Amino acid sequence: MGKIKIGILGATGAVGREMRTVLEERGFPADEVRFIASPKSAGLCLPFCGESIPVIEASDRAFSGLDLVLGAASRDVALHFAPAIKASGAVFVDNSSAFRLEPSVPLVVPEINPKDALSHAGIVANPNCTTIITLVAIHALAKESPVEAIIASSYQAVSGAGANGPKELLAQTAAIAAGQTPIPQVFPYPIAYNVIPQIGGEEYAGYTSEEMKMQNEGRRILHLPELKASCTCVRVPVIRSHSVSVTLRTRETISAERARTLIAKAPGCRLADDLASACHPMPLHTSQQDLVYVGRIRKDLTQERGLCLWCCGDQLRKGAATNAVQIAELLIP
Repeated sequence: MGKIKIGILGATGAVGREMRTVLEERGFPADEVRFIASPKSAGLCLPFCGESIPVIEASDRAFSGLDLVLGAASRDVALHFAPAIKASGAVFVDNSSAFRLEPSVPLVVPEINPKDALSHAGIVANPNCTTIITLVAIHALAKESPVEAIIASSYQAVSGAGANGPKELLAQTAAIAAGQTPIPQVFPYPIAYNVIPQIGGEEYAGYTSEEMKMQNEGRRILHLPELKASCTCVRVPVIRSHSVSVTLRTRETISAERARTLIAKAPGCRLADDLASACHPMPLHTSQQDLVYVGRIRKDLTQERGLCLWCCGDQLRKGAATNAVQIAELLIP
């Protein structure tokens, strides 16, 4: 591997912090790492590989000389700086939703479609976190027989809403314990001791923007343009790691036993499917690491070619930061 220069746009946010950690853990071969963020963070020094690196203000000049830029900022920020990043000669691996459905921009999960990353024209998109976790869990099944339809319910941790999500959950839990009424700010309703069955605004036929991502992004990643998906996305009072209940229909029948064998061997997965010992994928086990745990694999009783499963993964790591760093590794000359 050659030494390269890499930057993180949005380095001080929740995903940016995880990107810094993952780059260091994986020994990414960079001879320069540049942290870029908003003006209010400029000058702040961040630890990295035993050094203290100052944050520089995001501007068109901030990307000069870089080979790769990892995007951990909002859609609007990504759209604003993408032209300058491309003009600098760097490849932009963006975690926002800005480019995910652009036909000319590869949408990549390295365990599934790594070759797509090499067809970029200066930008590679990182998929939605719930999409990544779900597709990593089922991609071995899709290789065995194309997936025709997915019905999924996601149980999404509060950290998926940013750094203030966990703060709100903990503050509301303490308020209720003290006999006080929790006041929601980050979420539309109290999240402590509650679940909120809507994430995102309405996009299509009563489905939210978050719920449509599974179908729209899954079609591109799995190379299945006719894939149909119905999702219900729910915010739950869990700090970290998203869980997804998945029912899928494949073109040919796959037995539950065969599905377990395939998933056990699939890259990025860990099989956790033992009813006798109550060994199931749970946020407590899957946080702060990069594997997607898969369990509760069983035949769907409503259709002949259906399977049900439960998967769980860290949405800040494999669902965002780690996936982006893995894409960057694919792009190293």
